[in-house]
Amino acid sequence: MKIRYELLDKSKRKSPPSKVEGFGQTRTNHMFMVDFENGEWKDPRIIPYNKFPMSPGAVSLHYGQNIFEGAKAFKHSNGEIYVWRWEENAKRLNHSAYVTMMAQIPVELQTEGLLRLLDVERDWCPEEPESSMYIRPFMFGTEDTLGVKASSTYTYCIMLSPSGAYYKGGFNNAVTLLITEKYHRAVSGGTGTAKTGGNYSASLLPAAHAYSKGCAQVLYLDATNQYVEEAGTMNHYHVMDDGTFIIPEFNDSILRSTTSSAVLELAAMGKVKARQEVVEVKKFLSDIKSGKIIEAGGFGTAAVVSPVGKYMFDDGSTITVGDGGVGKHSRALYELYMGMQVGSTPAPEGWLTKVERYEQK
Repeated sequence: MKIRYELLDKSKRKSPPSKVEGFGQTRTNHMFMVDFENGEWKDPRIIPYNKFPMSPGAVSLHYGQNIFEGAKAFKHSNGEIYVWRWEENAKRLNHSAYVTMMAQIPVELQTEGLLRLLDVERDWCPEEPESSMYIRPFMFGTEDTLGVKASSTYTYCIMLSPSGAYYKGGFNNAVTLLITEKYHRAVSGGTGTAKTGGNYSASLLPAAHAYSKGCAQVLYLDATNQYVEEAGTMNHYHVMDDGTFIIPEFNDSILRSTTSSAVLELAAMGKVKARQEVVEVKKFLSDIKSGKIIEAGGFGTAAVVSPVGKYMFDDGSTITVGDGGVGKHSRALYELYMGMQVGSTPAPEGWLTKVERYEQK
């Protein structure tokens, strides 16, 4: 499909910030949009970043029919921009669309829209350590109806946000997670594998509970409180005393992190030691106490690798992993992964997509 350009006059465009502040706070000048109507996607376009004209009766506003993704692009030392494992995000968005009864959008259309948008905004891609161009694709139902049904019309949009580290202090700040039996992220048979807004809305109260206790996030257990599942914005991992990363086995109540999937692929290539297991809470805690588990943390697009130094319980007691700091295995994986993203370490074939320089019309 031919993408239409409707760009701001250069004199009206905002300039990129001299330094990125925090995560997800800044917007570039333009966004990509395409609409679904009468069974097909229409009018792909790059337009100025602005508010949406939207019906008050739109299905997404009343019944939560919306999905999103998170990806990153990086400027390499050669001055070119590369997107990291974008196809995995595009595929996962379509999985989320399936779970929430939304229209499928071709991966090729998602990719073309993203690459052309990044080309328009290439001056916004930051180069500071631990920074990236954060990519937020999302889709929402737009049909004006109060009947509880899937929308017949949709809008897909990509916006860009030059961003720094997700957590204050970045990778070197080991966080504390709250283990609680009070809240659960998802249950079997639900929408846990979809990156949909309703799942994140349901996480706000548990997150506030965690923050009130000085924790970064909740480490969610399954509905029976027997097994470790994932944290609020990332998959969980722990490291055994032989250096093996253990990731809880994916099920229908865990969102499959593209970062976790990448780590497992690296393990298959022999670059790291990692595998998946069903992680029983009691054994997990026992292995921390005995020293069999020496490190822990989370995998996710935003933070990449987020080391965990402590776990807290609702009664305020804590348990420390290793020495409570950033472990050598987590650090080595983080440096390997970040090195591949920024181009200082060779990445597996197909993991990086170069942003071409297109003629803008």
